[in-house]
Amino acid sequence: MAILKIARMGHPVLARRADPVPDPTAPEIKRLVADMVETMEDAQGAGLAAPQIHVPLRVVVFQAPVGRSEGNLTDAERFDHTAPLTVLINPAVEIVDPKTEGGWEGCLSVPGMRGWVERSAHIRYAGFDTEGRRIVRVAKGFHARVVQHECDHLDGVLYPQRMRDLKKLLFESEIHHWLEREEEEAPV
Repeated sequence: MAILKIARMGHPVLARRADPVPDPTAPEIKRLVADMVETMEDAQGAGLAAPQIHVPLRVVVFQAPVGRSEGNLTDAERFDHTAPLTVLINPAVEIVDPKTEGGWEGCLSVPGMRGWVERSAHIRYAGFDTEGRRIVRVAKGFHARVVQHECDHLDGVLYPQRMRDLKKLLFESEIHHWLEREEEEAPV
């Protein structure tokens, strides 16, 4: 296994549609997945898509790490035990309920930044694992958000492209100012 370099916003691999994986059980895909998991954990990410490590294939890994339960995070960003470490090869996402909810997102390919993104709150996703088994799950909340975020990478989309208001694109070190202002303006 290896910790791989993460592509950053602006690199062409992040702007293109990733290619389907012909054989999810191939040894090179298993190696890729192992490297992706190690890279994601080393970077303390909630997910990682193959294009983020310069591999234009339709593969994502994600989880809700324990570190999500600490710090200045909203409830939607905190640890969600319903999102175990998951590998999805050739994933598909279906919207179950058109209702959306907003949340602060970060990305290993957009380091140091956070943005407020509206996403579908209730989805169904499907794909394959490295043994060729089909995975089908329903997800809500942070689980749904991380799946959509990672699958966006497979279509060449980064979260800032999903934002409706770029005034809510902030440096992580400054987000506390935004949160304090929201608390002051909240009705009592």
